[in-house]
Amino acid sequence: MEKAFADIIKKIGEDPTRDGLLDTPARAAKAFEFLTEGYRRNVKDVVNDALFESDCNEMVVVSDIELYSLCEHHLLPFIGKCHVAYIPQGKVLGLSKVARIVDLYARRLQIQEGLTTQIANTMMEVTGAEGVGVIIEARHMCMMMRGVEKQNSVMRTSAMLGAFKDNQATRTEFLSLINM
Repeated sequence: MEKAFADIIKKIGEDPTRDGLLDTPARAAKAFEFLTEGYRRNVKDVVNDALFESDCNEMVVVSDIELYSLCEHHLLPFIGKCHVAYIPQGKVLGLSKVARIVDLYARRLQIQEGLTTQIANTMMEVTGAEGVGVIIEARHMCMMMRGVEKQNSVMRTSAMLGAFKDNQATRTEFLSLINM
């Protein structure tokens, strides 16, 4: 990957041996490895048995989970927040694991629509919940830095499963809890 970044630097007309760029191919490769670590992780390892028996059968909401991903079309970042809710049926997931599931999928080349669905489906599978709701709000550098250059645009996507899809009151409660 280092060689590929050095080649990119050359192709744009720069000298990768210039003092300020000398270590850039290695740094860029290391950064890209980090930004795509979701390919080298799996749900089982992320959850790590942090599913606990519970009598809780009311909505659990984790809001404003920061997310950073790369658009699969331009390899440019999209940055935002994710709101995840579920209604447990006998088991709750450790709090940090919700954020880790978001990161698992965000650290892959993505489109926001797919990311939203992957998080929702995984939460449903892992928890066996009565329902899951996921909303992502993000700003896309491919819209801001190039193309139409719209600085204030925000994309919102949602995935509603089970009770969140079938019951308007459940959906409304989720939306009110995240102030939408």
